[in-house]
Amino acid sequence: MTLALTLSIALVAGLSIPLGALISSRVSLKSVCLQHDIDSFVSYFGGGALLAAISLVLLPYGIEHVSVLAASFAFLIGGLVFWQLDACLKRAGSTAAQFIGMLLDFVPEAILLGAAAAADSSVVYLLAAMIALQNMPEGFASYHEMHHSKGSNRRLWLMFLTVPLVGPLAAWLGFSWLATSTTLLGIVMLFCSGGILYLIFDDIAPRAHLKHRDFPAIGAVSGFLLGLVGTMLTH
Repeated sequence: MTLALTLSIALVAGLSIPLGALISSRVSLKSVCLQHDIDSFVSYFGGGALLAAISLVLLPYGIEHVSVLAASFAFLIGGLVFWQLDACLKRAGSTAAQFIGMLLDFVPEAILLGAAAAADSSVVYLLAAMIALQNMPEGFASYHEMHHSKGSNRRLWLMFLTVPLVGPLAAWLGFSWLATSTTLLGIVMLFCSGGILYLIFDDIAPRAHLKHRDFPAIGAVSGFLLGLVGTMLTH
């Protein structure tokens, strides 16, 4: 598979992020979501998808190619770094935990996509489809979380429209640099896993919770199920 095709696939997978944000920004759709607790369901769905990315994709790859000591260090440092980053964002009044978690999920999976394309693997298209399916609810939840915070709507949309460009960059790294460096790639996966796990339990799940509402938490099960099915298909 050529590099140009790989970058195009990664870009298309990333475009589902602003698409999810666009759906979240529509007033009519938002009112329906709020009325039926769909916003909380989608937030949990994004959290479940992130948890699936950790447990079924990132961690298995990392522990297969990295020593126990290096894996432990990378995972712990990832959690500590994003603990401090999240603390800084909270002090600044930002509500970007879901957005950061989305990036931590998208970047390593796009790197894996590039590495798979370099190996001419047949799972590239399926992997891209699963990334896109995960990105859409995460984009929805991220926009819903962030649009109430300080800052202009134009700046917020600039962020969401720029994020898909991260996909081709990450895929290029995987294709050109990390495809043959499995240890370094594994360390990146483990570092991101630690950061995602911290954000899920500190911000994403608590913010999604509604008092006396049990059904939205099924979104976490649904999101994890999406990751489970995708992992089984790609393997």
